[in-house]
Amino acid sequence: MNPGGSKRAAPPNLLHVAQHAGVSSATVSNAINHPEKVAAATLMKVRASIDELGFSLNQNAQSLKAGASQTIGLVLFDLTNTFFVDIARGAQRVARQNKFHLQLGSSENSAEEQNEHVAFFDRSRVAGMILTPMFDATESIAIARRHHRPVVVVNYALPDASACSVTVDNELAGYMAMRHLIELGCTRIAFLGGRWNLQPVQFRHAGALRAVEEAGGSVTMTVVEVDDLDPPEGDLAGRRLAALSEDDRPDGVLGVTDLLAMAIIGELTKAGISVPDDVRVMGCDFNSAAWGGTVPMSSVALRGEELGEAAVSLLIEELRDDHDHVHRAVVIEPTLVVRESTVGR
Repeated sequence: MNPGGSKRAAPPNLLHVAQHAGVSSATVSNAINHPEKVAAATLMKVRASIDELGFSLNQNAQSLKAGASQTIGLVLFDLTNTFFVDIARGAQRVARQNKFHLQLGSSENSAEEQNEHVAFFDRSRVAGMILTPMFDATESIAIARRHHRPVVVVNYALPDASACSVTVDNELAGYMAMRHLIELGCTRIAFLGGRWNLQPVQFRHAGALRAVEEAGGSVTMTVVEVDDLDPPEGDLAGRRLAALSEDDRPDGVLGVTDLLAMAIIGELTKAGISVPDDVRVMGCDFNSAAWGGTVPMSSVALRGEELGEAAVSLLIEELRDDHDHVHRAVVIEPTLVVRESTVGR
């Protein structure tokens, strides 16, 4: 864990509103809870200060102490990828241990859907939220923070310490995958990538490039562009690779996702090209949905359950620490999983 980070900015409290409006704290309390007891002019002044300061009753801390709100909202990026299911599984485990309930939503790869789920969780007054974006989450964090609800971001490295975050080292994942192919003797390697706006894709590509650069001029990497990261795009790319002459064909392929790599294996095999004897193929996100092919696939385990566990732990820590909480960034290292697609039986 990285102990660094910024201290969470304390939201305006009742005393701040009283000072801003030039009234007593008791008057502010009455304006909120018993407005009929407050003169109309004073009530208007207090409400104007509340709006200007963005004051909100600290529902999170109050409900946590009272044991009333024990629900955490978790927005998953893509339920078809078992990495995110693993995150949910780990989050559920720690939530249960701490007597919290987990409420799930899926953004279906959409920033708009993610924001809608966050807004819904906010209206539902969950204790806090966990997001698993693969793109800039600034807007979603702002929605969650609107009523000072804590939020933890998973699988996206934040550019600042605006919230706690838990990430797997995707740059290291790309490096490990490419390094594995290079160590097995591959010298002409194709990197299948697309959706470059997604941060994990950018980082895995950077890691793969670092491994190639370390190998000097003995290894070349060609980027094969795909429009998406699912099997149909992998099928198209696989057919293009299979149509190349033996001299032009890569001897190693790294798919930025396991689904792409699975499709490549299928198309190469169909064309009579042996995996791994002719071409070694590697995945990079440990998606068990891609493990049903005839050739078991090597990949990089992103340790989703551990990410989910750490995320809930950080969220509960923030709920309990209240204004003394300091945001932290937790980075978990991936692990290489070697199977038949790179080393044979």
